[in-house]
Amino acid sequence: MHPDQQRAFTEFVTTRSDSLIRLAYLLTNDQHAAEDLLQTALAKTAGHWRRIRDNPEAYVRQVMYHEQVGRWRSPRWSRERLVLSPPDRATDDRTHEVETHITLAQALRTLPARKRAVLVLRYYEDLSESEVAKIMGCWVGTVRSQTHQAIARLRAVIGKTVTLEA
Repeated sequence: MHPDQQRAFTEFVTTRSDSLIRLAYLLTNDQHAAEDLLQTALAKTAGHWRRIRDNPEAYVRQVMYHEQVGRWRSPRWSRERLVLSPPDRATDDRTHEVETHITLAQALRTLPARKRAVLVLRYYEDLSESEVAKIMGCWVGTVRSQTHQAIARLRAVIGKTVTLEA
């Protein structure tokens, strides 16, 4: 890679990593898997930097989505996750926030992978329907129907109105 390209790539990684790791976490639901997913996507992006440097974030998102779909389909993919023990320290009572987060996280886990990815890309990443369609390799109508079905499923699982407005 040319030094100017390497500098531009390093700057991109430095400025966009926080946002991209959050997306990776939402796709994987595991911090370590998210880090691996982002690292894989960035490695693939570096190899194509000259070609995609005009819109690298869209390219990285697309690579992360396709990599994660491949992992979901892999027979080695497991639902088991190792976690560290939580620290023993006092904090403010945020029980309601935690309960809401847990409820939504559990409801999201009931969704099929494509529907969960549509919601993450559409509402968390705040991408347009056409951008989501491009990343997922499908039609805009498919994104709309998947979004509608996913929100209906969340409402059914949670048992109350889920507001996911763009």
